[in-house]
Amino acid sequence: MQELIDKQKALYHTGQTKPYEFRIAMLNKLKKLIKDNETSILDALKKDLNKSEYEAYTAEIGYLYAEINHIIKDLKHWMKPTKVAAPLTHKGSKGMIYKEAYGVTLVIAPWNYPFQLALSPVLGAIAGGNTVVLKPSELTPNTSHLLADLITKNFDRAYFSVVEGDKDVSQKLLDQRFDLIFFTGSVPVGKIVMEKASQHLTPVVLELGGKSPAIVDEDADLDLAAKRIIWGKCLNAGQTCIAPDYLYVHESVKDALLSKLVVSIKEMYGDQPLENEEYSHIVNERHFDRLVDYIHNGNVFHGGEHKRENLVIEPTILTDATWDDRVMQDEIFGPILPVFTFHTIEEVVEAVRSNEKPLALYYFTEDEDRQQHIIEALPFGGGAMNDTLMHITNPNLPFGGVGQSGVGSYHGKASFDAFTHEKSILKQTTKFDFAFRYPSSKTGLSVIKKLFR
Repeated sequence: MQELIDKQKALYHTGQTKPYEFRIAMLNKLKKLIKDNETSILDALKKDLNKSEYEAYTAEIGYLYAEINHIIKDLKHWMKPTKVAAPLTHKGSKGMIYKEAYGVTLVIAPWNYPFQLALSPVLGAIAGGNTVVLKPSELTPNTSHLLADLITKNFDRAYFSVVEGDKDVSQKLLDQRFDLIFFTGSVPVGKIVMEKASQHLTPVVLELGGKSPAIVDEDADLDLAAKRIIWGKCLNAGQTCIAPDYLYVHESVKDALLSKLVVSIKEMYGDQPLENEEYSHIVNERHFDRLVDYIHNGNVFHGGEHKRENLVIEPTILTDATWDDRVMQDEIFGPILPVFTFHTIEEVVEAVRSNEKPLALYYFTEDEDRQQHIIEALPFGGGAMNDTLMHITNPNLPFGGVGQSGVGSYHGKASFDAFTHEKSILKQTTKFDFAFRYPSSKTGLSVIKKLFR
């Protein structure tokens, strides 16, 4: 590993990764690589998570195409030094901000979107002019092997390399000195990453998770709310960091919404989801057993069936769970939706505030004043009004958490910003000089007082 990092550092210091033309060439090369291997990518995702072609293309491959296209379109503009205004005390000077690559970067990817969440941060690293070491998740071995094979055959190892392995390999990577670490995964592992990075004061971007609420108020369009909540919850069998983790619904529309949630489940996954070949599976037996245990935390309003041999769990709606139950102590990360009721929106505000800041929040109401109240009253990474998940598909919206749900953000320009340092430069004139700045000036203090008051 040390040899690999030394090679990447040496390549970076040649300046080869920094020109605009090189960055664009590498982005186009990666895009072509994905296009040429779509079938293999779809096959790997099917084997690892039983992802349907529709889900794999839209949430993994297609997403990357959109992100690459967006970066290519605007990269030249992002790279340009930015001129800033100078105060009167700096007359004659120019203030400039240069966008400088960090250097050798490490990207540690998760298993839930093992292709998209591996390469999406890499796009920011390439756009920023860095070299990159990618560590895919060992829990999705087919996708990990495919990434390693494709990247090794098509990119110089000293520029872009894939290192496979288990958590011990991740630990060894974290023991090395990188210039930036980008991690996507759980909060407990995120704490380990940050602790390791602190030994070298390495900057980190942590994309974590948490319990993201969906809220349905009494005036919401219930048909649309039900459809969009089930879509957001059950995409990838709920194994999505920004999936609605639990639901608060106004007591006056609870029964109606519950019925519509069931209708939406049947419309999307049929009467027998366990037999639906288009429905994603749980990643492994450990996570499957954890989720099955959650099903007993409350009353099953709908679903609850599961098959361990296929690692598949029905979309499940729970009622009568409490915040003391295990299902509400941890991020669910599966197709189980606990439902709570509220009488006033302030009850929801109090409940959400009493827990860690969520990565996402979704509020369904036609009242824009109520929307604004929730946006201002509750801290969360990002979210949507009258929808779920869709905020991350707009490349102009930075995506990231706050507090325990993450540090830093990316997507679009935010990805470029995440992998570059803003280097501030003052270009001073030599045509004249201000005597008052020097301690020998007799009138210096009086001039300075006038300037700053």
